[in-house]
Amino acid sequence: MQLIKFLFGIILVQLVTVVLVILLPNELDTTGLLRLAIPLFFMALMVAFWFASLSAHHRKDEVEKVKSSFAQEREKLKVNAERAKTRVVKQAQKDIAKEARTTHAKANFKVGAAFAGVLGVGALFVFAQMMTVGLLTIAAAGGAMGGYYWRGKRIENQFLDNKNSNIKVLESKPSRF
Repeated sequence: MQLIKFLFGIILVQLVTVVLVILLPNELDTTGLLRLAIPLFFMALMVAFWFASLSAHHRKDEVEKVKSSFAQEREKLKVNAERAKTRVVKQAQKDIAKEARTTHAKANFKVGAAFAGVLGVGALFVFAQMMTVGLLTIAAAGGAMGGYYWRGKRIENQFLDNKNSNIKVLESKPSRF
């Protein structure tokens, strides 16, 4: 489209030049030369300004198009980065939760084995006819097991509350035996 606009201007200048040359008197003296040169100069000046205006508008349009393209690309990159960040955070939360479950399962097994050992010792005392010490050992083991169960439920409820309140990072404190 730009080529047609420039071509039209060039053809217009050539037509004006041909018309002025045809209208020239037969003898070419300095006044005749001035009559030819001055209108041609002003016509060339007008066409030069016209071409400058056309090229400036074309350049401005192209710059705006490129800016728009870059803005769209930048926005797309921001959106993709945010999505990737969200994916990484979710994966990290899943990994942390999985590791916490694994750690709690191992700890629960160890604690359960310890309680079973204590109950076994209490049962041995009962069979060895040391009733008071045996019953005290069994009662203590039962109370400790109940406390451990209650603490585990409390931690699980806190974990569920944190998960429901959309906290991004999970914190887990190691349990003491």
